[in-house]
Amino acid sequence: MKYLLAYDIGTTGVKTCLFGVERTFELLAAASRSYPLYVLPDGGAEQSGEDWWRGMCESTRELFSGTKVSPSEIAGISFCSQMQGLVLTDASGVPVRRPMSYMDQRAVEEIRKGIAYGIQIAGANIFKLLPSLMITGAVSSSVKDPLWKYKWVEAHEPENFARASWWLDVKDYLVSRCTGRFTMTEDSAFATLLYDNRPGHEGWSDKMCSMFGVRRELLPPIIRSEDEAGELCSQAAVELGLAAGTPVFGGGGDSSLIGIGAGAVSVGDTHIYSGTSGWVSTVTDRRMADTSCMIAAITGARSGRFNYFAEMETAGKALEWVKDHLALDEINIYLEKKDISQGYESTYRSLYDYMTETVKDVPPGSGGVIFTPWLHGNRCPFEDPDATGMFFGIRLETGKTEMIHAVLEGVFYHLRWMLECQDRKLKTSNPVRFVGGGALSPVSCQMLADITGRTIETVRSPQNAGAVGAAAVAAAGLGILSDLDCVRNFIPAAASYFPSAEKHRLYEPYYQTFRKLHSANRKLYKGLRK
Repeated sequence: MKYLLAYDIGTTGVKTCLFGVERTFELLAAASRSYPLYVLPDGGAEQSGEDWWRGMCESTRELFSGTKVSPSEIAGISFCSQMQGLVLTDASGVPVRRPMSYMDQRAVEEIRKGIAYGIQIAGANIFKLLPSLMITGAVSSSVKDPLWKYKWVEAHEPENFARASWWLDVKDYLVSRCTGRFTMTEDSAFATLLYDNRPGHEGWSDKMCSMFGVRRELLPPIIRSEDEAGELCSQAAVELGLAAGTPVFGGGGDSSLIGIGAGAVSVGDTHIYSGTSGWVSTVTDRRMADTSCMIAAITGARSGRFNYFAEMETAGKALEWVKDHLALDEINIYLEKKDISQGYESTYRSLYDYMTETVKDVPPGSGGVIFTPWLHGNRCPFEDPDATGMFFGIRLETGKTEMIHAVLEGVFYHLRWMLECQDRKLKTSNPVRFVGGGALSPVSCQMLADITGRTIETVRSPQNAGAVGAAAVAAAGLGILSDLDCVRNFIPAAASYFPSAEKHRLYEPYYQTFRKLHSANRKLYKGLRK
C-alpha cells in the first residue's frame, strides 16, 4: 500500500487527509483546522497566508499523532484548494498583502474601465471579448475574477503592487512554501483568464497580458496537476512534521479535483457540489462558453479535458447563515444535542444533521416561502455583485422551520437553474453525482433529486471529494494509477436518490417564481449598495 497526504484548502478551513492507495482510495486518518474569512464593508473578502500555513502545520501534526503511519512513509503530497484567489508575493514568497479570496468584489471600477465599456456583448467590450474567447475560451467579465483583483491592487495599493514578484493562486502559494519553487498548475493558470488553452498553443498569452496591462514577469512557470512541483524543503518539513525530500505535486483547484473525487471523469459526466459555494460541472472535450449565462468550459486537471462550469457564490454558506441567525434561540439545545463545538467539520456535519431533523416534514414549497441565496452577490447565470438574499412570500402562519426549509430549497432551485443553462450547450448526465457537505444529508439529497428531476448519486464521504481528487493526481504522478480516466473504478456510488414525479410537479411554480425574482428586483438591489 502507498500512502499519500492531501491538503484540502477551503474557505473556512483546511482538512489534512492521509490516504492508503491499493485497489481504492482509503481514508486512513484526517484532521482539520478552521481559519477566518475577513469580509470587509467595501465588498472585500480576504484571508491570511499565515492562517492557511498554521492550519496545515497543526492539522498535520495532529494527524500523525494518531496514526501508526510514519511521515517517512508518505510517497507524495498534493493539494486541492479554493480557486480564483490572488496571492501576490515578493521574490522570497512572502505575500505583499493579505491574499484576496475568490469572493472579493471590490473591483467594480476596474472592470468598468477594463472591459465593461463601449460596444458590448453580455457586458463585455466586443474588441476585448472576441480575442478573449478565441485565446482562452472565456472572458474575464466577473468583478470577482483574479484579473480585476490584480488591477484593484495596482490602482489602490501601488506600494504593495510594486513589491510583487509573483502572482499565485492559493494552493500554488502553499506549494511554493513547501518547495521554495514558484509554479502554477494549468487549471489555476486558466482561472487568471490570461492562459492560452488552444490545442498546441498552451501557455501564458502575451496578447492577453498586453491587452489588459498585466506584468508578464509576475506569472510563474506552468505545470500539470500530476507533475512534481518539487521536494519538501527542510524548513517546511520541520514546521509540518514531515520528511524532507517528500515529492510535492502540483495538485489542483477545487473545481478541477472535486469532480475527479466524485468519479465524474468521462466526457458527459455531470457533478453538483454544495460546500461554502456551489456549482454544476460537466466534463467536455471541447472549449465552449455561454456569455449570456456566465458559463465557460474551464481547463481541468487533465490535458485535453474541460469542465463546463457554472458557479454560485453561497450555497452551504447560506446554511451557516441559518445556523447563526435563524436558530439562535435553539442553539443551546442544538449544541447539547449535536455537540458541534469540536471543530469546523463536525460543525458542518452536525448542521446538516440538524437540518434533517428540523425540516424533513415541511412540504415542497415551504408554505409559499422562497429564499434567494445571493448573500454575497451572484455570478451565474447572471453577474450581479449587488444581488442579495431575501425571503419572499412570508405570511402570518410562516414559522422558522418553513424559513429554514426555504433556504435549502433556494440553494437547490439555483443549482437547477444552472443545470438547465448547461443543457443549452451540451447534454448533462442523468444520474448526477452530488458531493460536498450538502450531500451528507439524505433529506437534502432527496430534495435535490425532486427539484431537478434527476437521479442523484452520492459517494462515500462526499465532503472529502476534493482530497480524493488531490490524492488521485498524486497517484497518477507517481505511476500508481495509469491515468486519471480509471479513477471512476475506484469511486463507486454509495447511494442513489430517485426523483418523485409528484414532488417535482409541486416544486415547479415555486421554481419559476424563484427565477423571476432577480430581474424583478435588480434595480432595487443597486439602490441598497452602500
